[in-house]
Amino acid sequence: MQHQPLKINTCFIQAAAFIGLLSIILGAFGAHGIKGRVTTEAFEIFETGVRYQMYHVFALLAVGILWAFSPRPNCLKWAGCLFIAGILLFSGSLYLLTYAMGTANPDLFKYGVITPIGGFCFIAAWILLIVSFIRKKA
Repeated sequence: MQHQPLKINTCFIQAAAFIGLLSIILGAFGAHGIKGRVTTEAFEIFETGVRYQMYHVFALLAVGILWAFSPRPNCLKWAGCLFIAGILLFSGSLYLLTYAMGTANPDLFKYGVITPIGGFCFIAAWILLIVSFIRKKA
């Protein structure tokens, strides 16, 4: 009997690796580049962006690996895409907000309204991750 390799989704695993790398770089930049140059509030906002980015890297890794076991891979695909969208919108808007606070650029504060949209993407992705493992009726 020949062993069949698991059909994991390497695209999501590669995306997780790249976004994880960015998370480490941004975390180091925050600790060594902007800490002390922005207000404590702005730094905490930046850290929240990095933290949520890294949390969802692990979710993306899970999507890529669990792909081989899901009875509903289409739901899993959407979950992965929404995790990526959530990272871009949620964490990205927090990075912009930190920059706006550091430069006192009022034009950039309007991007803060994007943050809840990113949060909604995260919530929808987690729901789809659950749904992707609900067994189909025979």
